[in-house]
Amino acid sequence: MNKEPERARNKRNNRNQGTFGKWLFLITVSLFALFIVRFAYIAINKDVQHVNLRSKAEQTYTQRQVIQARRGTIYDSEGNKLATDTSRYTLYAIVDHHQRSNSGKPLYVTNKKKTARILARYIDEPASKIKKTLTTDGQTYQVEFGTAGSNLSVATMQKIKSYHLPGINFVATPARQYPEGEFASQLIGMANPKTEDNGTTKLVGQLGLEGYFNKQLTGTNGIRQDKQDVYGYRLANSKGTVKPAVNGDDVHTTIDPQTQHLIETKVNKVFKASKANAMTAVVMEAKTGKIIAATQRPTLRSKKNPVWRNMLAQDAYEPGSTMKVLALSAAIDSGHFNPNDTFNSGTWSLGGGKITDWSSSGWGAITYKDAFDLSSNVGFAHVEQNMGADTWYKYIKRFGLLKKVNVDGMGSEVNGYTQFKGALEQANTAFGQGITVNELQMMQAFSAVANRGKMMKPYFVSKVVNSKGKTVKSNHPKQVGKPIKAKTAKQVLGYMEGVVYDEKGLGHMYQIKGHRIAAKTGTAQIGGANGYSKGDTNYLYSMVGMAPAKHPRYIIYITLRQPQNISTPAANQIAEVFNPTMKMLLNRQSTTKSAKHSMVNVPNLVGQSSQQATTKLGQKHLQAVVLGSGKTIRKQSIPAGQQALINQRVILTTGGTVQLPDMSGWSSADVEQLAAMLHLKLKEEGSGYLVSQSIAANTQVKAQTTLTVKYKPKE
Repeated sequence: MNKEPERARNKRNNRNQGTFGKWLFLITVSLFALFIVRFAYIAINKDVQHVNLRSKAEQTYTQRQVIQARRGTIYDSEGNKLATDTSRYTLYAIVDHHQRSNSGKPLYVTNKKKTARILARYIDEPASKIKKTLTTDGQTYQVEFGTAGSNLSVATMQKIKSYHLPGINFVATPARQYPEGEFASQLIGMANPKTEDNGTTKLVGQLGLEGYFNKQLTGTNGIRQDKQDVYGYRLANSKGTVKPAVNGDDVHTTIDPQTQHLIETKVNKVFKASKANAMTAVVMEAKTGKIIAATQRPTLRSKKNPVWRNMLAQDAYEPGSTMKVLALSAAIDSGHFNPNDTFNSGTWSLGGGKITDWSSSGWGAITYKDAFDLSSNVGFAHVEQNMGADTWYKYIKRFGLLKKVNVDGMGSEVNGYTQFKGALEQANTAFGQGITVNELQMMQAFSAVANRGKMMKPYFVSKVVNSKGKTVKSNHPKQVGKPIKAKTAKQVLGYMEGVVYDEKGLGHMYQIKGHRIAAKTGTAQIGGANGYSKGDTNYLYSMVGMAPAKHPRYIIYITLRQPQNISTPAANQIAEVFNPTMKMLLNRQSTTKSAKHSMVNVPNLVGQSSQQATTKLGQKHLQAVVLGSGKTIRKQSIPAGQQALINQRVILTTGGTVQLPDMSGWSSADVEQLAAMLHLKLKEEGSGYLVSQSIAANTQVKAQTTLTVKYKPKE
């Protein structure tokens, strides 16, 4: 076998190595060129696999923080907060023993027994269960306490924090606070937190003003961006960008706190005592349409069977005999009413059916004036027939029934309905059966009777103010028609006054000493799918009252649905709400009129001694409240030259040590003025006049001290 020569073999190996080296060189150069091209592309276009590197770097080295906008506040007519922003807190505990501060201080629960004992005072869970929750297998980082440890108030959170318990922390969630509880809750509504897709939480309004004005109340969140280094520190020369938050608009209502508190108290009492299915009460200024108080039971905050609708706008019902006020108005205005004509009461066959008075035996032959006093259905069926169905229907429309009132702040209003076919049903509508209405429609229609024929649109939102203090929406008294003449309205008021004071009238229980009242009562059967319900408790009782009778300033309309306890007549139960409310309003009106003649100018008291200042205020029949141990007056609550009511308080400060006075009976305005002058942190509950203060009288106080006070309306 011939062997290849050694020289030839070496020569071929060298040639192969040369070829490999060339290919290796070419591959290396190609890869290097490819890298250069790729890097050049990236450097020029700043893009890798459709990821923008400039944008990615901006995100990596830019801290982005959302600036939360404040939700707007809802106020009553005196500037008291009815709905305001706050936070609710969820409690959690760190139990991982590796968690320590830079100085080595434990950031976990160190004493389970002590921690459990303290937490049990503030959350609804026994100490033994809390301790068990805190005792883990050593692999757990943190624990929570379920519903017992969630939805905690600011006050509860602060109390727990004051113990400085290691490992105890809180997560804040935006929330809404309603300081007055059930106070006009159906008008105000509520806002609940909602978590967005991006993880942020915001409040969303539901029902009432919170829902109706949700967009305006919400505002717009802002953004803050800062450049930072790889360690997360803000770069010294970077210019942060800020898009400021725009806070939500504030909504101001016409609700008068004193009147609202009074009807809340009275309605609540009657509702519970009567065991009714539902109850409402509305107070409106006759000449303006301004709703100054309104409530219902149940409310959306009722513990038993809460109602998630506004009964004033969203409930359609047959009003019963209060409709006779409008039927009488139509008959008089159209020239079809003679008070002295007579008819046979009791029952009347009409249109294939029978109309029956509440006293089926009737009262014999009576006049049409008596028909109003005695609330005769038969009498008003005759009234409707005498003026004609077409005429009556025209007045139904002129009074604004069967169409929405569209009150600003109240959504989902019902129209009301009537078939108005056939003589029987047409006659029934004259005494409030066979036609449905809502309470806003009735209030609007009643205003025409109370206001010389001028029909005023109800409203309870006075204005909406944006975060810059500019009024972006306002409501004012608005006349929406004149369904009857002024002389007609005057006559109808006279007949309504007769209901209260005539011997045959059914409204004697609504008399108020010292004042003349015009009123009309109502009792309506409650209809259903199978006709009208039977039984003494299946009625809607109502009344409308106006005062002063000659020239009404206020209209109060009350309904009581299906009271199960009728040991006290329904009309008397309604009087328990109407009488004290109307009496308070009329007495306050008299006081206000006399107060206009009881104004005095406040003198300049700064620099004078306490004795001199007290004497000067006493001479002007003003009450001096001197605070501080200093010798001369430094500040006065009412500026010199400004007018004040006789007997009004003027708060004077002298500096030095300050002792808190006994503020029993003070108004919230006086308490707030004192807190502002002494720089106290004021927490208020309720409305009306002060009944308790957390810091006892004659106790020394310093600036920034927290003072908690409670108010109640005067009976």
